[in-house]
Amino acid sequence: MDGTRPTEGVTRDLARWIADPRADPPTPRAITAAKHALLDWTGVAIAGAAEPLTKILIGDALQNGEAGACPVVGTAHRTSPAFAAMINGAASHALDYDDVNTLMRGHPSVAVIPALLSAAHGRAISGRAFLEAFIAGTEAACIVGEMLGAEHYERGFHTTATVGTIAAAAGVARLMELSPDQAAHALGLAATQAAGLQTSFGTMAKPLHAGKAAMNGLLSARLASMGFTASTSALEGGQGFGATQSVSFRPLPVRPDVSAPFGIERNVYKYHAACYYTHSAIECALALKDRAPPTEIKQVTIRLSSTPLQVCDNAAPTTGLEVKFSIRHLVAMALMGYETARADLYTAELAKDPALTALRTRIQAQPHEFDHRMASDIRVALTSGEVLEHACNVGIPAADLEDQRHTLTEKFHLLCSQRRATRPAQDIAEAIDGFDDLKTLDGFFSFLGRTAHDA
Repeated sequence: MDGTRPTEGVTRDLARWIADPRADPPTPRAITAAKHALLDWTGVAIAGAAEPLTKILIGDALQNGEAGACPVVGTAHRTSPAFAAMINGAASHALDYDDVNTLMRGHPSVAVIPALLSAAHGRAISGRAFLEAFIAGTEAACIVGEMLGAEHYERGFHTTATVGTIAAAAGVARLMELSPDQAAHALGLAATQAAGLQTSFGTMAKPLHAGKAAMNGLLSARLASMGFTASTSALEGGQGFGATQSVSFRPLPVRPDVSAPFGIERNVYKYHAACYYTHSAIECALALKDRAPPTEIKQVTIRLSSTPLQVCDNAAPTTGLEVKFSIRHLVAMALMGYETARADLYTAELAKDPALTALRTRIQAQPHEFDHRMASDIRVALTSGEVLEHACNVGIPAADLEDQRHTLTEKFHLLCSQRRATRPAQDIAEAIDGFDDLKTLDGFFSFLGRTAHDA
């Protein structure tokens, strides 16, 4: 949107932008960024399909009459479109290894992509149309996330669940070519269903947030396409999403500068299978580990901004999921040479490992307000009296997209190899590389169905 058009309220402004793709088409860089995010999402979904929570969700769907035609990625199962969106969303967030967007303050792809896959299945949708809808959904996540500000997350809402529901609806509305009125109703339906609490972090309920965001966003756009109505001021209204979810909510123009980068270009990626707030500290520990033998470590001090620290400082994890939110345990792992990139590493046995827990007791985590909330530093005091220090910030998006593609491809193949899905993985990677040239998604869906080793 060019910023000169009259505003009708942010819900209708966003809906109008969603319904008019020709006014603000994605740039080649945005398309490339979308393909990177799709590759990363597919890898974490394939790996997450083996998680217990995914198997529970599949079992529930099949036992309760939700068998259908839509594939559950990484398995041989197929369910109804809504439940496929929910299961694929939860599976792709199960390992907490998916992408992050600092404008959204959450994980966009796990909410948007599963909804789009279910919406696209069985329809004549091109790869380019899919990517453009994905970019639109992510853009909606970034816009709404910025309107909410930090306070929404700081109050304990999980933005992947709340904003993610709106983003999924926006993406599907673009894919289904809804009118401005229909898109506004879709956003209203999504806003009234958006929910998710941070108290769920470290449990199976956190990945369920992503699944429900995908499912409810899909439902919102489908219902709106059939004439189902909702508030068309649901985002900015006096008792709407913004007013009830954040005291700092402020309406903003939608894409006032069409030459600005798209939000998807701000996605950052995880190369450790844990909460992203821990990654800067992990990188610090990896930078120092060769100079800090565990037996010679007297004390380690981690500094991280206070809000992230509230999320990821589980001082005594007992499960693999809890380890992902224990910055002290993760730094101990990095200092001891554990391969934190391996999604299959995180188990209850790892949480209880005597050597790790012994080192963890010598690690402190302290709040410190950095200029960027993703930044961190650590200080390692050795028994010799030497003190080692390192600082890092993983929250800065990559400038070199070719280098990012190479690193994400390595991560993708590592995740697929853990499911013994090496051969279809190469087909998937090649399909995504040329995704914008695909006339239909039939072949891509076929590749996804071949990733199930244990089906």
